[in-house]
Amino acid sequence: MLGKFVYSNPTKLYFGENSLENLPQELACYGKNVMLVYGGGSIKKNGIYENVVKLLRVSGKTVFEDAGVMPNPTLEKLYEGCRIAKENKVDLILAVGGGSVCDYA
Repeated sequence: MLGKFVYSNPTKLYFGENSLENLPQELACYGKNVMLVYGGGSIKKNGIYENVVKLLRVSGKTVFEDAGVMPNPTLEKLYEGCRIAKENKVDLILAVGGGSVCDYA
């Protein structure tokens, strides 16, 4: 053990129809910089991407994207996401997509 410490890693997941209705109230709890994480682009094809980005901008957030999360993301991809988050002092990682995207975020 590394000594005495406290570790907290809260995660909140919304699933299902109309889940985006909860996003504005959640965004109010975080700082300005948001990293939007998604996979191969299906969220762009089905229109969710545009809706999420619109809600982020209306909420005054600066968006940094980490796209292309694949099933069973590689360590190299994870390091890329860590770099984006650190360089941009991200306050919130917002995963939009399936299980791999949620696990990755």
